[in-house]
Amino acid sequence: MLGTLITSIPGSSEYFVGGILAYSDAIKKRVVGVKARTIRQFGAVSTQVAREMALAVKRRMMSHIGIGITGIAGPSGGSKEKPVGLVYIGLAMKRRIVVRKFVFKGGREAIRRSACKQALMLLHEVLHET
Repeated sequence: MLGTLITSIPGSSEYFVGGILAYSDAIKKRVVGVKARTIRQFGAVSTQVAREMALAVKRRMMSHIGIGITGIAGPSGGSKEKPVGLVYIGLAMKRRIVVRKFVFKGGREAIRRSACKQALMLLHEVLHET
């Protein structure tokens, strides 16, 4: 969804090189490069996984920036410790890595849209700090 939002803008090919949709843990490990140990220790929805995803995407895409989003959009899959709506967004740029935690309300699509909006806001914030 984030890639679709970015590439809906004409001329986005000048700054967007690609992305990886890694829904399953197996793809997060095999394609993205998240360590199996990290997923086992912290869970797929965690600060640590978002961080590794952002770094790995940046590296694999050979880009200046990598963004990793991992969360529970529902309607099922949540728990007391990790409720539906929990999302971690990681951003890797140069030598800086930022990870933010969010708990969004609403249905699946609202949670996904909120995550994308916050990822873009985080990107904007980090780009304007440099």
